[in-house]
Amino acid sequence: MILLKNGKILENSKLIKKDILIANGKIKKISDNIEEKCSETYDLKGKFVTEGLIDIHVHFREPGYSYKETIKSGSRSAAKGGFTTVMTMPNLSPIPDTYENLKKQLDIIKKDSVIRVIPYGAITKGEKGEDLADFKDLNKEVFAFSDDGRGVQDANMMYEAMLEVAKLKKAVVAHCEDNSLKRGGWMNEGKKAKELDQKGIPNICETVQIARDILLAEASGCHYHVCHVSTKEAIRMIRRAKKDGIKISCEVSPHHLLSDEESIDTVDGKWKMNPPLRAKKDRKALIEGVLDGTIDVIATDHAPHAEKEKTLSMEKSAFGIVGSETAFSTLYTDFVKTKIFTLEKLVDMFTKNVRKTFNLSYSKLKEGEPADIAVINLERKEKIDPEKFLSKGKNTPYAGKEVYGIVELTISNGEIAYIDETIK
Repeated sequence: MILLKNGKILENSKLIKKDILIANGKIKKISDNIEEKCSETYDLKGKFVTEGLIDIHVHFREPGYSYKETIKSGSRSAAKGGFTTVMTMPNLSPIPDTYENLKKQLDIIKKDSVIRVIPYGAITKGEKGEDLADFKDLNKEVFAFSDDGRGVQDANMMYEAMLEVAKLKKAVVAHCEDNSLKRGGWMNEGKKAKELDQKGIPNICETVQIARDILLAEASGCHYHVCHVSTKEAIRMIRRAKKDGIKISCEVSPHHLLSDEESIDTVDGKWKMNPPLRAKKDRKALIEGVLDGTIDVIATDHAPHAEKEKTLSMEKSAFGIVGSETAFSTLYTDFVKTKIFTLEKLVDMFTKNVRKTFNLSYSKLKEGEPADIAVINLERKEKIDPEKFLSKGKNTPYAGKEVYGIVELTISNGEIAYIDETIK
């Protein structure tokens, strides 16, 4: 048994002192004071205790690209960030487009993961956009279906996928990118690209495909979820689609809330991500989208790469940054400490909203539920140091940023997945 003493939980938007007793993988008791002899007892000294965070968009790179990340390193990295459940994207080798391919990933998860890891299945075979994956074969073991990393270019292919996935009561989760509108670019098409003499990707590269897919979702009745929205036009369309009763949801990544194109101070690979950092007006629209509920969840798009892939010019570097270990602290610092978001709003974007959007049953801070818990020291301050990451990927533009809200203990399914030396 594990006893957490003197923590503070959110109750009616207030932090209330509670003790939590964990036994047989579940939350046995939450009370003002618990006196019980346990194998492990931790005095939390007023630190914040929340249900474990959920990240529906991570790249753990295994099988196929373990030089970038493994399920072991990725799950440990996520646990250090307070995440007790993550969903892994399918741009792997082999791509999980059949159960046979998926099983290779499932076996590694069972062996190496320290948290709950649920894979995605691919929408199309090999993520090539030519033939549909075997949805029925994959359905029982996957969270949803996505060709993340690539947009499905053929409208009829996406429509057929939505019709089939709707029958299985799962979601189509879309990386929205019209390849004909990328225009050979690698950062946002705007004043910063002109200033730095870089080729830009216009907003319409994202939004044209979202517009198409909204109509397909309406016609098919499928739950359609948009990955990493980055533009004001996307927010406008998704807001309208929700009002029209279309079954649509979306996510935003921390870096698109934290930064915009004007944050880019050098043309190396650390600022290269897909979609790129957009204009200030886009970032403002994303923040408004979180506040008014247009954006359902925050998801990291944790995308680790080897150092050699991110220390090139922006043009030649790989797209993506890591986010598992910095997501909560950066957002807490820039949005909760500044009173743009409440603490409850931020936590809900990683927990309650995710459960509601995808009808999930875990990560609830209630008696009788699986013990998925994160303990966060909201007063602790430190500088982001990629060399201390548990992820194999060190690719972040936020190195040296001073942040508050440091995760010190993560319990997933009743087992300690991460513990900071300060709390031992």
